[in-house]
Amino acid sequence: MVTTLTRRHFGKLAAASALACPAVVQAQPAWPTKPVRILISFPPGGSSDFVARAITPALSEHFGQQFIVDNRPGAGGTVAGDILRREQPDGYTFLLSNNAPFTIAPTMFKKIPYNVVKDFTHVCYLGATYGGLVAHANVGVKTAAELIAKAKANPGQLSFGSSGVGSIGHITGNTFCRAAGIDILHVPYRGAGPLRIDLTAGIIGLQFEGIVTSVPQIAAGELFGLGVTSDKRLPAVPNIPTFREMGYDVSVKNWHGISAPANLPPAIAEKMSAALADICTRQAITDQFAKIGNYYDPMTSAEFSAFVADQIEVWRPMIIAAGAAGQ
Repeated sequence: MVTTLTRRHFGKLAAASALACPAVVQAQPAWPTKPVRILISFPPGGSSDFVARAITPALSEHFGQQFIVDNRPGAGGTVAGDILRREQPDGYTFLLSNNAPFTIAPTMFKKIPYNVVKDFTHVCYLGATYGGLVAHANVGVKTAAELIAKAKANPGQLSFGSSGVGSIGHITGNTFCRAAGIDILHVPYRGAGPLRIDLTAGIIGLQFEGIVTSVPQIAAGELFGLGVTSDKRLPAVPNIPTFREMGYDVSVKNWHGISAPANLPPAIAEKMSAALADICTRQAITDQFAKIGNYYDPMTSAEFSAFVADQIEVWRPMIIAAGAAGQ
């Protein structure tokens, strides 16, 4: 259990001309001809912000136009989602899409200002990071088993931080606590950055967020990695077991992608997707992604769209169980 502290037609002449003349390929408008904005639904410091800042310099170089990161946090990611929905589908505004506005928000809120499936063009998938349970040394535990024992002996006395109510960390933490039969207090922060600062300082003892960013502190013995949410052990932290191998059904991922307003011209979507398929397999970028444990897995636009819709249903029961639904 977890307690949370919240042309029309051309006419006959055109038709006759089409019959009399060979087919002509219509020229596609040039794109991009001005800076392109990529919205981020979180403050600086989180994995979405990191992924965006890793790919934008390469996009700028590839297209010869500046790609700008624009952080627009708020309301569980729906502020950025609504901004994107209201933009023209001209290829000059994208969103670094993720779980928050598209997977979690449809269940977390009674009403959101967009339809995840109908109001957007989901261009391409950029991979996913996996979270984990990290404990500060002052908690006095080095394994999940030790944490569970301590929590059972001291119900409600331990606390874990997340990047906000309804965040992946909140939902993951609740899922683990229910599976383990323990009661740990949930403390929501305003983003992953402030949470990481407090965890490092020992102000908050536990977190269920991205684990790879904590590798230096884990190596130094300042933090302990107790479990990861991936199905298999992560290459960056091979000594930390998965929750599943410990017998707890806790397997979630924080996915990232690129989305645009609905009716984005296919030519622009294809250009963007092709560019990112190349960029995301460059060694320099994979090295960057490795710093936060983002694992790239290419998908077509159709596959990505289906994935987004499916993830809503995957997360719905976990959100409800965390008491974060229908706000």
